[in-house]
Order: sequence, then structure tokens, then C-alpha cells
Amino acid sequence: MAKRKVVRRKTPTPPASNTKSRVKLSPRDRKTMDALTGLADGVVRAATKRRDPHVDIPSRTLTNARYSSRKRIIEMGNKTNRRELFNLSQAKSYMQTMLVASGCKRLVEQGKTTSIRGLYYLLKHTIEGTKENTFDEQSDCDPVIEDTEVLLSSLREELHLYADKRGEMVGNITLTDSGDEIDCSRMGSGGYAVPSIVEPEVIQLDRKKCDAKFVLHVEKGTVWQRFNEDKFWKKHNCILTHGAGQPPRGVRRMLNRLHHELKLPVYCVLDNDPWGYYIYSVIKQGSINLAFESQRMAIPEAKFLGLRSIDMERCDLSSGVQIALNDTDRKRAKQIAAYPWFEKKRDWQREIQRMLKNDFKLEVEALISKDISYVTEVYVPERLKKRDWLD
Repeated sequence: MAKRKVVRRKTPTPPASNTKSRVKLSPRDRKTMDALTGLADGVVRAATKRRDPHVDIPSRTLTNARYSSRKRIIEMGNKTNRRELFNLSQAKSYMQTMLVASGCKRLVEQGKTTSIRGLYYLLKHTIEGTKENTFDEQSDCDPVIEDTEVLLSSLREELHLYADKRGEMVGNITLTDSGDEIDCSRMGSGGYAVPSIVEPEVIQLDRKKCDAKFVLHVEKGTVWQRFNEDKFWKKHNCILTHGAGQPPRGVRRMLNRLHHELKLPVYCVLDNDPWGYYIYSVIKQGSINLAFESQRMAIPEAKFLGLRSIDMERCDLSSGVQIALNDTDRKRAKQIAAYPWFEKKRDWQREIQRMLKNDFKLEVEALISKDISYVTEVYVPERLKKRDWLD
């Protein structure tokens, strides 16, 4: 009887370690990969020495953020929170941190990106032999992604993660996006959608291809649409941006690059309310949550063009555009007035105190009560001509 021929099948190589799927890494990607592999090597070293694996994650809290009066930005302090594998209350969060780092390493190796929602689904599964999930909800994954960022001193975008696009740009500049040349003066009514990842490997800026003299950033898309429709950017030779309220990281990073790389002044047209003040604060000094990256996000030279608390009288607005302050508004205004970067500035203290005394706030759209194009044809041009802004 003939012997049965046994065919041994090779075990397929998992996608994460498939060398064929790897791509040539950029210098920035190599730096990120070194940080990711260094994190894994730390676990191996701890295990080899029979020590408990742990990571020390910089604390993203108000108490661990400080304002540098010299640099004029918010910086992260030295406080850390230790996360240990063999601590029952920390084991899950420790493993989640390693899982996120592993997922990001796979993305960098393959030269691919995904959304933070996509990473959540990439990593979500039930642990074998248990009923325990790696992540139950997206809200469980998001803070771990932020922890991984600060742990590795890497932006989310450097980990090949992106968020939803929010914000548009139009104006006298031509840029290169993933190899495609984009003329932002020929984007029609919609404008160029500012992506989440705007790093130099993706978007290249060239001063020779930028005729604009400044950047005008407005708070909301509705106001931006008025400026775009009125061709404000063409009449005043500028770049016009918005961030759909609180600007996302991609828009903030783009503003930072336009300012520092192309030497363009940045002026902000925001609501006259605590939220508008806060948006300006984040653009100018950075945020507590991203204090470790203020150097690449903040624009200390950014100017607040308006709206102002004196505009009710200065622009002769009708009382119908007033929005009464509530207790939350008053509390938030006092908190902002106490920010170290505002507390010693008399103009800002007068501005906030006047708003509180008025007991009402104003949206930029309130200027429409004067004329549909009053903000583009009168208000902003006058403020720029008179250099009438807050710093």
C-alpha cells in the first residue's frame, strides 16, 4: 500500500509582520518607529531583569501645565502617572497602551493611516478565554491614544492617525498635497478642506507660491462663507481659514506652519464671548491637553481682531442682537481673565470686564444686522487699517 503523502502547509505570516507590506519610511516615520520599538524594548528589558513592566505617562492636567513667559506658550511640566502591568487597578490600561502602540506601529510599517475610530475597530476584540474586551467603547480608546502621544512625544498624526476634517482654506497660495498641486485661489465656494495630517511629508508649502500677505482666521464656517463669497481674500490678498468653532489640530497646525514657515501674520475674527476668547487663547498659547506640542501648534504673535465688547456702541448695533450671559458664561469669563497670559494684560482685562458689565455677548453674525457684507467690507478692513486688535 502506497504511503500517503503529507503536505505541510506553511503558517501564513500575520499582516502586522508581513515584510512585503512595509514601505520606505520617511525620516519622521523612522523617528516615530524608534519611539514605538523603544517602548516595546522596555517591556522586554523589564521581563529579562524580572522587574515589573511599567510606563510613566506625563500628566495632562492643569497642575502639570505652566505658561512660559519667555516663549509665550503653555508647556507641560515633569509630573507623571505610573502605569504598571502587575497592578490590578492599572493592568488593563497598561495593556491598552501597549495595544495602541502596537496598532500604530503596524500603520507606520505599512505606510497607511486610519481614523481614531478606525484604530478602535482595528484593536477591539474579546480576549481569548475571557469575556473581557480590549475596549468596550470608543471613549475607552481615545484617552489611551492621547496617553500614547505624550508617552512617545509624538503627535497623533505622526502615529498615522487622523480625525474628521473640519475647516476650509481659500486664498492666494498654491501648495502640494500628497504630490498633487492645489491652487487655493481656485477652489470655488467650498474651499480647500484642511486635512487632519498636514505635516511636511504630506503637505509642502513654498513661499514662492504664496502671494498672500496675512492669514485671516474666522470662527465658523458660516462667517467664512460670507468672506469667501465676497472674495475678501482676493481684495485684501490674504489666506482665509476657519475651524468650525474650536479649530481641530489640523487647522491649528496649518496656521502654525503658515505663520512660522511662510512668515504670515495671523488675525482672528471670533465671537465676543468666553468661547471666542478661549479659541483665541488656544490658537495663541496652545492648550493644556496638547501642552507637550505647543511649539508646533501655538502662535504667540496671533492677534484678536474682534468682535469686541465696545462694538455694540462702536458699530451702532440694535439691542436685538444681544445674547444674555448665563452663569456658566460669567464663571468661564472670570477663569479666562485669570489665565497667566491674560491676567497681566490691561487691554484684555478691560475687554473681559466690559463684557461682564454689559451682561451680554455678541456673535460675529450680529454684524449682519448692519448689512449682509458689513463684516467683510467695513468691520475687518477698518480694524486692519487702524491696527485695532488685542494681543
